[in-house]
Amino acid sequence: MRTRNLVLSLLCITVLAPIFIFTDRFSSTFQPSSSRTEFLEDLSSFTVGADFRRLNLLPQESSTSLKEPIGIIYSDNIQNSTQSQDSGEHKSARVLYATNDVDQSKTDDNPIRQVTDLNQSASAINKDAEDKINASEVQNSDNDSQNMDTMHKQEFSQTSGDVDTKESTKINDEKLTEQTVPDARVRQLKDELVRAKVYLSLPATRNNANFIRELRLRIKEVQRALGDASKDSDLPKNANDRLKAMEQTLAKGKQIQDDCAAVVKKLRAMLHSTEEQLRVHKKQTLFLTQLTAKTLPKGLHCLPLRLTTEYYALNSSEQQFPNQEKLEDPKLFHYALFSDNVLAAAVVVNSTISHAKHPSNHVFHIVTDRLNYAAMRMWFLANPPGRATIQVQNIEEFTWLNASYSPVLKQLSSQSMIEYYFRTHRANSDSNLKFRNPKYLSILNHLRFYLPEVFPKLNKVLFLDDDIVVQKDLSGLWSLNLKGNVNGAVETCGETFHRFDRYLNFSNPLISKNFEPRACGWAYGMNVFDLDEWRRQNITEVYHTWQKLNHDRQLWKLGTLPPGLITFWKRTYPLDRNWHVLGLGYNPNVNQRDIERAAVIHYNGNMKPWLEISIPKYRNYWAKHVDYDQVYLRECNINL
Repeated sequence: MRTRNLVLSLLCITVLAPIFIFTDRFSSTFQPSSSRTEFLEDLSSFTVGADFRRLNLLPQESSTSLKEPIGIIYSDNIQNSTQSQDSGEHKSARVLYATNDVDQSKTDDNPIRQVTDLNQSASAINKDAEDKINASEVQNSDNDSQNMDTMHKQEFSQTSGDVDTKESTKINDEKLTEQTVPDARVRQLKDELVRAKVYLSLPATRNNANFIRELRLRIKEVQRALGDASKDSDLPKNANDRLKAMEQTLAKGKQIQDDCAAVVKKLRAMLHSTEEQLRVHKKQTLFLTQLTAKTLPKGLHCLPLRLTTEYYALNSSEQQFPNQEKLEDPKLFHYALFSDNVLAAAVVVNSTISHAKHPSNHVFHIVTDRLNYAAMRMWFLANPPGRATIQVQNIEEFTWLNASYSPVLKQLSSQSMIEYYFRTHRANSDSNLKFRNPKYLSILNHLRFYLPEVFPKLNKVLFLDDDIVVQKDLSGLWSLNLKGNVNGAVETCGETFHRFDRYLNFSNPLISKNFEPRACGWAYGMNVFDLDEWRRQNITEVYHTWQKLNHDRQLWKLGTLPPGLITFWKRTYPLDRNWHVLGLGYNPNVNQRDIERAAVIHYNGNMKPWLEISIPKYRNYWAKHVDYDQVYLRECNINL
């Protein structure tokens, strides 16, 4: 009896349960609730691995809520396919949604009839439902597998795309680095050499003979690969292989020696040693540069000797220059050039005449020393400057210029000055070598303060240094109104080291009371001097007064610019900067446009254009005024 009741209960449950379940399912199908709508929305657009995907099996229902945007990899083909797929999905969604609306309206018309029909065919519905469920599960599993495959493919393509993007970005960065830093690989090789030297000297690695042998071999290989390379294009093809081999060896060294404190200590010692070596090399470089600037190249030493021999082979009539009647004509354009360098003086004259509008109106007064007097005359006798007039004088013939008249001559011949220049090991020696240049011992350098005495019948003269090149006609300078000033010069206060406090000792009360430390300086090299105003203001006596006060060199060091700044203080008329551009003898960064527009370019500094240490890019401005085919230059092997 109990068993029968149990069987009947199970039978009833078996019959009634599907009716109840499927009745609820169909009713929920035709009467969608808000929870079902939310379920379908969530299920129809789910996220796997932060990548948004659609399930095409379920109908796409409209929603008023904002959805996550679909991730798209922007490629032309993919974009087109994505757009077509989206349009297909939207069409399918609209069709399915319309079908659901029709079915829902039909169901809503007679729900009792639907329930009755379902009760009468419960078993058939149960069987059909089971078949549909099975088919649905199979289809779902197939679709799920397809969707998962698609997602894995897309994720793989996206991941591979990301990797490719990162690799391409890395490659582009390396290429960009190579383009912007042309010596990046050279620096890397040098850094590896530094690391190798550190490991070579550490106690832990020195005990490993095999490692030390291998490391020394790698150092030699990298040094050979580096050679004299200054940029990556100079490196050999095997440089990368050498770098990789060195990195592998250093990785072994890192395993042997992992004490960072020892490595840091060694690096500090190496840095200190390198800084000390750098200091010594800088000092040696300064000394050698000053020595090179003071010495005369072999060719330029040969040239005056060869010219002197030729000059004294001439008879007295052949030793005279033409047009000597123009030497004292104040209406002409007179130039003062004081030099003992024959070739430099020739360039000044040649460049001036080549740009002069009326060469016959230009007169050059060259004063040199006794050793170069014959050579200077012979050069211009053999190479006359066209229609211009030349005068060459010997400073020894200026009998009025003596120690009793000139304080600077007395100082130059004093015992203290001789000791300053010719005694080497002194405790009070000047550390700045430029103040010990022998040119400061030459009276030619100080003759510029005696222009009225040198040219007693002239009223205006243009003073030129022998390290300048003229690029334009200079005759316009004689028509300038200096407005009562004696000196017309280009100011050089664009840089801080061209102000008064750079040249004068303002700790001395004589200087600090009379001058301003930040006053703008000016340059010698191309100066217009009004000799009438010079005589009226007795400028030479002003110069003598300050020279006597500086007998112990406490007001300024040696040279002509500091006393010039003092002598012509408030007596200098500033010229336009285009008349005179300086810096070609020390500054490789002079503005190219300034050079091209300048009337005169000046090689002030140690890197004179006739020396091997000259700045190469400025050399041709000077060299183009030298005829290297001239017989005397060929004999002395003077060339570019």
